[in-house]
Amino acid sequence: MADEEGRWYDAEAGPLVRLYAVTSGRARTGGEHLDLMTVIHAAPPVVPAPGLSPERASILRLCARRPSPVADIASDSHLPLAVVRVLLGDLLQAGLIRATPPVPVAQLPDARILRRVIDGLRDL
Repeated sequence: MADEEGRWYDAEAGPLVRLYAVTSGRARTGGEHLDLMTVIHAAPPVVPAPGLSPERASILRLCARRPSPVADIASDSHLPLAVVRVLLGDLLQAGLIRATPPVPVAQLPDARILRRVIDGLRDL
């Protein structure tokens, strides 16, 4: 139904640009996989390239403020995670951002070693 300005949509309609249009129909990045905890940094100097889409420019501004994990960028940009990963992949290929993978979880020491440490502390 059209309103007084001739618009046929309302706030409940959601975004006018479909998400597949934002990513040019892609569902995956062409490069490396970005983990949820991969920290994204804006590559200096932070100068938005001409012709950068509003979504990509918004993500670049978020990264320029402070390095952020992929999950936080998706939350702050109000875009689905899959879309953010594709857009980050584009920015990464353009050299506008850098990605630092998360530090792998350290292996826990063997239980025997822990027992020896405890015993050694008790002997002190």
